[in-house]
Amino acid sequence: MAILKEFKEFAMRGNVIDMAVGVVIGAAFGKIVSSLVDDIIMPLVGVATGGMNFTDFKWVIQKAVTDGQEIVTPEVSLNWGTWVQTVVDFLIVAFCIFIMVKFINQLRRKKVEEPAPEPVAAPTREEELLTEIRDLLKAQNPTEEKK
Repeated sequence: MAILKEFKEFAMRGNVIDMAVGVVIGAAFGKIVSSLVDDIIMPLVGVATGGMNFTDFKWVIQKAVTDGQEIVTPEVSLNWGTWVQTVVDFLIVAFCIFIMVKFINQLRRKKVEEPAPEPVAAPTREEELLTEIRDLLKAQNPTEEKK
């Protein structure tokens, strides 16, 4: 039972909840960016490069062995075009996250720009005693004050 209680305390901490929300939002954001790359950017790159589709690029190490319609041994290849697609995905995700973090930091800086006034420190006991002595001396000799 102690381990369940400890797990509950761990899971209900604010940091764990925030991290879980971040992971879920990050996964959804990743899908959005992947769609942006797959459905918008890469077709434009394909048109700009003469209709090339990067995911089709590969280096065939060993061709497939077939017996009629049946594949006896599948093709062995390095799919470098898929890797290029993944790198482009990563660069776009990294750039989008950079822009988001930069925007959030700007919002935080605007809040921090207005520093709170520093509270006036209370006088020390020594200062209080000296003030009392000064006031007593002034009260005893009011003509000294006018000079």
